[in-house]
Amino acid sequence: MRISRLYTDESLTEGSTVSLDKAASSYLFKVLRLSEGAELHLFNGKTVNGDYGYYSSKITSTGKTVEVTLEKFVSNNNHSPLQITLLQGISKGDHMDTTIQKAVELGVTEIIPIICERTVVNLKADRLDKKMRHWHGIAISACEQSGRNQLLTIHQPLKFNDLQLTDGDGFILQPDSSDSILDSKQTNTVTLLIGPEGGFSDNEMTLAVDKGFKTVRFGPRVLRTETAAIAAVSILQSLWGDLN
Repeated sequence: MRISRLYTDESLTEGSTVSLDKAASSYLFKVLRLSEGAELHLFNGKTVNGDYGYYSSKITSTGKTVEVTLEKFVSNNNHSPLQITLLQGISKGDHMDTTIQKAVELGVTEIIPIICERTVVNLKADRLDKKMRHWHGIAISACEQSGRNQLLTIHQPLKFNDLQLTDGDGFILQPDSSDSILDSKQTNTVTLLIGPEGGFSDNEMTLAVDKGFKTVRFGPRVLRTETAAIAAVSILQSLWGDLN
């Protein structure tokens, strides 16, 4: 039987007992129907002696709040050896949610949402805070589902003109590029720049190249924004990451 996994931002140590918050307690008790004595894998995205992992735990109380006793830390460094930063042009609703969810599952290290000329999502201050909480929740749920113990970092949105290529190789997909992504030299650090719906403007493409990004061909067809991110990350992991 599959053992349920749950993220908490609480400090965790072997032998301790933690009380889960109302939302987590309700999920375990009312949705998963777990009872006292049920096994649970609890993680907080932190390392123990440099290792990522989870705590093999048991539910010891199902009152107003569920209490969980941590029995043993289990090292499980299943993060990718390839450091991938996804610079994602902010897309609408489910498209952005899908990109974040699949980026977690595919081992992306961090996402920086990018505000582009063709970005149509309104991100004023009050809406931005809500959106960031929503995106963070998407990432946590994906970690719980996929077995990932290292949390994906989602940074505050950045204007396109302010983006920088600070380390490793940077790629931007372009169907008519003379260079194939398959011909690129192996690297340990990749920054992938993906446009929003409608793609990048000509000015943005020029600026990206000026900042050190290399245009690469990824097939002859134009991909939707959420397809481009998922497909490109999968190829990069196959070339230099999880399957290398």
